[in-house]
Amino acid sequence: MKQSSSSQTTNLFLVRHGATEANEKRPYVLQGRGFDLPLSASGQQQATAVAKFLSYFSVKCVYTSPLLRAVKTAQAIAARHKLEVMRLEEITECNVGVWEGMDWGSVKCEYPDAYREFMNNPAENPYVGGETYADVARRVKPTFDWVLRQHMSETIVVVAHNIVNRVYMAGLLGLELSRAKDIRQANACVNLIRHHDSTTDLVTMNSIFHLDVSNL
Repeated sequence: MKQSSSSQTTNLFLVRHGATEANEKRPYVLQGRGFDLPLSASGQQQATAVAKFLSYFSVKCVYTSPLLRAVKTAQAIAARHKLEVMRLEEITECNVGVWEGMDWGSVKCEYPDAYREFMNNPAENPYVGGETYADVARRVKPTFDWVLRQHMSETIVVVAHNIVNRVYMAGLLGLELSRAKDIRQANACVNLIRHHDSTTDLVTMNSIFHLDVSNL
């Protein structure tokens, strides 16, 4: 992955945190901001792998969600560059309300109407007791815009979450926010976002070549 040679280009590596036990359950359970789990053993290995991959780039700053799974992933990356991580409350994971810790089969069974409405349009219909995708977008997009303004012509890393990443990238892709849930984000994946002049583009999405894909 070659960095842009333009001095006016900002490269933002947007990373999803490594796996937790909630991510690894089958069926997996919803993990919003209510669960603050550490990385699992495989999640720690993923964090090490993504840190090694990003060590080849001249990273100037590492930002993270304040949740533990993101912080630990960010710290692994930052250590390679002798940096401290900067925490951003605005990019913490979506509030999934009373569905926290439930699998989708249980949600569909216990909350059939809310489940159907959410699946039809998560931009307008919330996780019960939680946020909509539009709520997440309202806090996430201005934060990413701010980060890009702060680091013109630099390479930076942001470690965030499945829904946060999906919502932000849906806008870059020109997708309706209701379709953001269809964007795949593997644990410890890397997305490259490039800002030049007034344009911000998604260059690479859900890259996992640095991981042991046989275990994904």
